[in-house]
Amino acid sequence: MGLLVLVAADMATAIAASAFGGPEVLSLIQVAVGAPGPGVVHIEVRAAGVNPVDYKSYAGRSGSDPSKLPMRLGYEVSGVVLAAGVDAEGPAGPVRQGDAVIAYPVPGAYATEVLTKASTVVPKPDELSFEQAGGLLLTGIAAYQAVHVTNVRAGETVLVHGAAGGAGSMVVQLAVAAGARVIGTASETSHAELSKLGAEPVSYGSGLAERTRSLAPQGVDVAIDTVGTDEAIGTSLALVADRERIATIAAQKRGSELGINVVTDPGPEGRAAAALELLRLVGEGKVRVLVAATYPLAQATEAHKALASGHTHGKIILVP
Repeated sequence: MGLLVLVAADMATAIAASAFGGPEVLSLIQVAVGAPGPGVVHIEVRAAGVNPVDYKSYAGRSGSDPSKLPMRLGYEVSGVVLAAGVDAEGPAGPVRQGDAVIAYPVPGAYATEVLTKASTVVPKPDELSFEQAGGLLLTGIAAYQAVHVTNVRAGETVLVHGAAGGAGSMVVQLAVAAGARVIGTASETSHAELSKLGAEPVSYGSGLAERTRSLAPQGVDVAIDTVGTDEAIGTSLALVADRERIATIAAQKRGSELGINVVTDPGPEGRAAAALELLRLVGEGKVRVLVAATYPLAQATEAHKALASGHTHGKIILVP
């Protein structure tokens, strides 16, 4: 009888929700990470982006099926390739050991190491730190879709709701890069930062439509909502006559009911095209990632509490 040899799998630390509820249900777990198969890449995570979809997944808003627990969290990472399987080809070309990369979508991205399809991986631009790169693609691709479906053109006026947030700041930069004039809603504490991005800030709250009209008496051509509030949707409808030129990233159900553009996942080809365009704009200095705060992986609960507050200026990033 031959000798049975047991080889221990590499282990990584990850964040998971042990129950449905608030951020207090998050905890560290140990997970096995195998060798990458064909077309798969093994990444040592240097940073993971935190996004509203992450906390919504365990908050029970889409059901509370106990079979989904424990639930791994996160979708986007930056890091260094530890190993690449055969035929590991990404949108920008072959992916190799030692490459600094960004990957999205990567289910279970809150971890020290992940396996992901090479098709989700693009090179990390030198212009971005790992922390910035870890927050580029999820909101960046959504912002790119919003600007694309509303056909933003040079010389037009674009109203961006939630312009200081992770998605909103991306929309602002992409619209400015397209040559548009951008008016961005935000709290007064974010106005200076918005001005640096090339937007004209306006405070949200009662009277928003009137304040926007005073800034743009000639009218608003496009409105893009990244917050999903009644105020954002209502103001967009009041100021933009053509509903084809209104888009929402955050109010999918209501957006569909009202007949405005609802930004959805564009699929693998759409994600790849958007990612490559974002990399180009980063390289040209037209897009950067605003990092509001970084937290150690073990402090994911605190990171989610900060995100849920709705008062962050830019992206929150977890660092293993």
